[in-house]
Amino acid sequence: MTRVVGFGAGGHARVVIEIIQSLQDYEIVGLLDAQPSLKGTLFSGVPVLGDDTLIESLLAQGIRHAFIGLGTIGNTDPRLKLFERVSRAGFDLVSVMHPNAIVSPSVTFGVGPTVMAGAVINANTEVGDNVIVNTGAIVEHDCSIGDHSHISTGARLAGGVRIGRATHVGIGAVIRQGIQVGDDAIIAAGAVVVNDIQSGETVMGVPAKVQSKVNH
Repeated sequence: MTRVVGFGAGGHARVVIEIIQSLQDYEIVGLLDAQPSLKGTLFSGVPVLGDDTLIESLLAQGIRHAFIGLGTIGNTDPRLKLFERVSRAGFDLVSVMHPNAIVSPSVTFGVGPTVMAGAVINANTEVGDNVIVNTGAIVEHDCSIGDHSHISTGARLAGGVRIGRATHVGIGAVIRQGIQVGDDAIIAAGAVVVNDIQSGETVMGVPAKVQSKVNH
C-alpha cells in the first residue's frame, strides 16, 4: 500500500480523504495545514502533522506521494500555488477518482486530477493537471479542461467546450456546445453560457453576461 500525505484541511479535503480511503490503494499518513491550531488534531480521522515545514522530513521518510486537499471557491490561485509547491518539493501527485464516477476510457488526464462521485466525463476529453471535476458534474465528448480549473458540482459542459487554465465553473452552470472559455475566468453559479468568454472575465446570469474583467 502506497503511503500518501495530504495538503490542506477543509471541506474539500474531507471528500478527497473518503475517496482515497475507498480506493484501498493508499495509506494516508497525515495532513499538512498552515493553521497552527490544527496541529496534533484529527481531521476526518487523519492526523494533522503540522505545516509545510515538515515536507523535507516526510520525503526523508520515503513518502513520495501526495494529494491536494485544498478546494477552490471562485479563485483557483491558492490551489494552483500549493500544487506547484508540492510538485517542486518532489512529491508525485496522485489521481483521486471516485469509483462511482463514469469516465470514458478515451479520456486523458494530466497530473493529480480529482473526480468526485457521480461525475461523468465522456469520450475524447482532455483533462489537465490539478483539475477538479466535482460531484455530479457532466463533461461531454471532445471537451478540454485546462490545468488548475474547477468544474463545480452539477455543472454541465456540452460537447466540444474548451475551458482555459485556472478557470472556475460555478455550481450548476451550463455551457453550450463549442464554447471557448479563456484562462482565469469565473462562471458564476447557475449561469448559462451561450457566447465565448475571454480570459479574466467574470460572467453570470441567463444568458451569462460579463460583470467584470481582470487584465493579465
